[in-house]
Amino acid sequence: MKRKANERGFTLIELMVVIVILGILAGLIVPRIMGRPDEARQAKARIQIESMSTALKLYRLDNGAYPTTEQGLQALVEAPAVGRLAKNWRQGGYLESSKVPKDPWNRDFVYICPGTHGEFDLSSLGADGEAGGEGKDKDIGNWDAE
Repeated sequence: MKRKANERGFTLIELMVVIVILGILAGLIVPRIMGRPDEARQAKARIQIESMSTALKLYRLDNGAYPTTEQGLQALVEAPAVGRLAKNWRQGGYLESSKVPKDPWNRDFVYICPGTHGEFDLSSLGADGEAGGEGKDKDIGNWDAE
């Protein structure tokens, strides 16, 4: 089969140049993308904390006080059976789901009432699961809302 004069394929050199350019771009872009999952988890934790803080405020409006530390966040999904009982607990609870969500690192949120930063403290211990930390290990709490 004859080829027309204006048809031609890529040479090996042209293909190698394209592959080298793609390799350089991947080397520059991949490290930037790899740091994003931690930022996304931190943002998700902030959103979850804001949502649960709103649910806690609704609980207080209905029942006159926040759940105690002993009752914990579970009081948002089922009426407390210990401590100060909820007089006007809302049927169906205060969260959309029927269970208290875990933080983005699949650990329980820390709830303390009364809190040291406000009426209650609600936080995630970050990627390391320990108090304190910097960067991706930094604790995220309702007291440092941006």
